[in-house]
This record gives sequence, C-alpha cells and structure tokens, in this order.
Amino acid sequence: MELSRLQHLTEAKVLVVGDVMLDRYWHGDTGRISPEAPVPVVKVSKVEDKAGGAANVAKNIAHLDGQVGLLGLIGHDTDGIALEKTLEQDHIASQLVKVEGYPTIAKMRVISRHQQVVRLDMEETFTQAHSESLLERLKTVVDDYDIVLFSDYNKGALASIEAMIDVAKAAGKFVLIDPKSHDLARYRGANIVTPNLNEFKLAGGLVDSEELLTQSARDLITSAGIEAMLLTRSEQGMSLITATEKYDFAAQVLEVSDVTGAGDTVIATLAVMLGAGMPAKDAVEMANLAAGIAVGKLGAATVSPEELSRKLGQYLRATGEHYQTPFDDVLKHIEFAKQNGEKIVFTNGCFDILHAGHVRYLAQAKARGDRLVVGLNNDESIKRLKGADRPINPLNERAMVLSALASVDWVIPFGSVEENDTPAALIEKVNPHVLVKGGDYTVEQIAGADFVLSQGGEVEVLTFLDGCSTSNVIKKIKA
Repeated sequence: MELSRLQHLTEAKVLVVGDVMLDRYWHGDTGRISPEAPVPVVKVSKVEDKAGGAANVAKNIAHLDGQVGLLGLIGHDTDGIALEKTLEQDHIASQLVKVEGYPTIAKMRVISRHQQVVRLDMEETFTQAHSESLLERLKTVVDDYDIVLFSDYNKGALASIEAMIDVAKAAGKFVLIDPKSHDLARYRGANIVTPNLNEFKLAGGLVDSEELLTQSARDLITSAGIEAMLLTRSEQGMSLITATEKYDFAAQVLEVSDVTGAGDTVIATLAVMLGAGMPAKDAVEMANLAAGIAVGKLGAATVSPEELSRKLGQYLRATGEHYQTPFDDVLKHIEFAKQNGEKIVFTNGCFDILHAGHVRYLAQAKARGDRLVVGLNNDESIKRLKGADRPINPLNERAMVLSALASVDWVIPFGSVEENDTPAALIEKVNPHVLVKGGDYTVEQIAGADFVLSQGGEVEVLTFLDGCSTSNVIKKIKA
C-alpha cells in the first residue's frame, strides 16, 4: 500500500453532484403520554442540523482533508439556508441551485433516549428541467476538479445523469457513482460504480455463489459500459470487480452500532484516496477501513485522517509505516470535533522519552473529555528549557510516538521565542473545554488557564506517577 500518498490528502479535488438534503434532529426527553393521542410527548432540549444525502458525502470528503465542491438543488426556504450554513461550517465549496416552488429536501427526526420516535420527510421530486439547470452549472465548474462523484438518491437532481457524465468525461475527469437506478446503463462511461448488495441484486446481479456474483457483476459492467464495480457487501466486506480482476476485502469492524451513512463514507474515502494519487486497489482498501470506523459510530458519522491512521496501524500490524496528520490541518479537525459536540481536552509537555508516567497521565487527561490535544515543545524550546544536550528525540519522532497512543488524538508543536516557550498562544487557538496540567502547580501558575476559564472551560491539575521522569531515565542510561 502506498502510504506516502496519505500525506497528499489535501491534493484531492472532488466535485460532488447529486441529491442534497438537510438532516434535522430534535433531541429531548420523554416522560409522559399525550392526553390527545396515544403518543409520547418529547420535550425538545436541542435541535441539530446536519448535511444529508450528497451533502453528507461532501462532508465526509472535507473531514478527510479533501478539497470538495458540491452541486445540488434546494428550495428558496429556511431549510435551504440552514443547509448552506452547515456546509460553510464544514469548509465545503457549495454551489447549490435554488428552485422556485420546491422545498429543500429535509428529513426531520425526533430522538428521545437514543431512540428515533418519528421521522418526517419534506420533499418533492425535482424535474428534468431542474436537473438540466444543474447540468449547466456543472459545465462551468468541472474544470476546477479532478474527480466528479455523482451521489444518486433518486430525488430528481440527477435526472440528466447521462449528459452530466458526458460533460465530466469530455473534460477528462475520473467519474465515481453511488447508484440508485436499477439500470446501470444510465451510468455509461463511469470509472467506478458502488452499489450495495441489494442494489446489485435489483440491477440483475446474482449472489447464489461467489462465481455467479463475480460473473454477473462483470456482465453488468460490460453491458453498461462501466470500467469497474465496487460492491459493498455488509458483514462480508466489499469487492472490487473489473472485467479481468477481482479483489475482496474483509469487513474491518468488530461491532456494528449504526450503518447509517456508511455508503457515503465508502465512496467519499475512495474519492479522496484516488485524488491523492493512490491506485484503485489501495484506495478501496482504505475505504474499507473507513467503513469499519463509521459503522462503529452512531448516526451518519464521518472519519478523520487520525482515526483512519489509527485503524490502518492496527491493520498493518506494526509494519513501521505510519501516517501523521500535517500540523497545519489539526486545528481544522479539532473544530470539526467541536461541531460534533465532542469535549476537547488540552495538555502539553516535552515528552522527550516516553515512559509509564506519561502514558498514565495522558490516559487520565483523555478521560476528562472525548478528544485529547497534546501541545508538544519543539526542539529549540526544549534546548532552552532543558539544556544543549536535549532533546534526546527530535520533534517528528516524539510526535509519532505520542500519536500512536490510544489516548492521544492530536499533537501540535509550539515553543517559539515569541511564545516564551509556553503553550498560551496555542491554547487560545485550540480553545479547549478542559485544560490539564501535570505536576505541583496551582491553577494561577498554569499557562493559558486564565483564557480557558474566561471561555467557560475547566482547568485541572493531575499528579505524576512517583519515580517516573525523563531525567531519571537519562540518569539510569548514563549510569
């Protein structure tokens, strides 16, 4: 697997075209039955808007650091405005076409005690004329991207899919399609289609044996004029099938929490990896790993590069290959986590020689929230603080070791002369919910504590494990 391409995720330029939706969630508690009808009364405490349909595919791409644009149809309504705001927060370059007299497709869910009470769908199928307006918009932006991904939910936006594919191919673009039509010939010219097992059977695929499955898949893509099929097979993993080759990938999840949006994660990851320059087989392997992460979460979840890196590390079983998120991208990932309601914890240190005290301390810090950010003194800072013979290990190696710990989500360097070797400026950029420091400190002595408290956050001092220190380790080695 060409892991070096993981350092190029930001080079992926993907245009998503398809049926965009707003997913709105009303969360609340249920304590009684309505006197008006035998239904539960939900007291709403929180309203949450999320990108749905093709917009969720774009969100998955953005959260994997790909450059993504989005084309779709919305109405002139408040739901459309809410969707556009959500997309902006997720750094998606959306160019949604507004249609008079039609509502933005929206799915409204009432959730109580982690259970869905009811779902309300607001939608009308868009017409051929509406789709043609999207086709015209596609012609104006297609040259800005390398991959065009069509996400079909059969809501009308892709009624002109044949002409849209022609436009993309004429511009020399790689075309991916998440299909909804049972007639795969509608997608003629596509490089890869990604049906699930049920969609495959409805299109005429046979599943009575592995031989029949493979042959019928080849018959379908040959007759439809499609280069390859990525067949997602639930607990059986997925298979990449071409006219001459077949690669099977086992499912990479131990326990399934929710399959919602897993198909979006698969095709989004596939697009980003292809856009970063990975061969198709390797890109599918990464998409399979991402699916394993996504179905272990509740709801239509996204996957971050850090999560994918950790899953990949387990998959490769310590081959020595490693992906480290570029430092400049970490702040964006932290912001995404906050948007998902996750509690961010921050701590800092030199972590020159990692020992048991560090490991326990970092695990305790992580337990204070959902995600742990470690501010790491750079090499010049450590020399000023510890002496000319330190650090023992350079910054990139220290960051790699820390990133491999299950308790650590992100590592960010700091320590310029202007920062006075303190993480105060970095803490203001991260703006954590909890600031943790280890050692014999008062809150007033901790750099950045005043800022965190002013933002309504918490500051906590943890004790180190007695007898464990980098200095002691160095003394023992010298002795």
